[in-house]
Amino acid sequence: MTQTAKEPKPPRRSHAESREQAISQIVDIATQEFVEKGLAGARIDEIAGKATKRKIYYYFEGKDELYRAVLERAYRRVRESEGGVDIESGTAAEALRRLIEHDVRYHSQHPELVRLVMNENIHRAEHLKQIEGLPAGNHRVIEILERIIARGVAEGAFRNGIDAVELHMNMSALSFYNVSNQFTFAHNFGVDMTSPEAIERRAKQVGDIILAWVTKAD
Repeated sequence: MTQTAKEPKPPRRSHAESREQAISQIVDIATQEFVEKGLAGARIDEIAGKATKRKIYYYFEGKDELYRAVLERAYRRVRESEGGVDIESGTAAEALRRLIEHDVRYHSQHPELVRLVMNENIHRAEHLKQIEGLPAGNHRVIEILERIIARGVAEGAFRNGIDAVELHMNMSALSFYNVSNQFTFAHNFGVDMTSPEAIERRAKQVGDIILAWVTKAD
């Protein structure tokens, strides 16, 4: 009689992995609630209906701390995505265009980021101020832009005096609008700002606008 080989047991997850997965699931659910209802309108009971209240209070002290975790992850993810953009190959102008177009696409693909930022501005960034290390994490994109600017000036393509924070502000504003105003703009002008074609067209337009601003005049 032949013996059937036992299937290997799946590897047991470590406590740290289980903890991270549980936190990630709670933050996923909470993100939807905070995006739809804002901090004031969101209810722990609603979030707990899709997770469990016991788990929420095991990992978080309450709604405000959970909201800060949602904000922190949203900012961390956009910064990590920008860190994955190739800014080394080609010219500085090509590198900057890749980053600009990435930002337009990212904001369109992650409308929750836009809505969370809009909501936090209503609260005058009072919750962001309580997230330790957040400004340092966000400064990574400024460091990326400073490198691109320095290279563009050295290549003779960019004008002198470009401020990296102002450049980031302009990139963010033009990326942000496509999501923040998509409903009112569509109603007023009949423009679909959400189709893949519209997003790609907008990404190229924003790249053209920003590059015209940084490029050295002939």
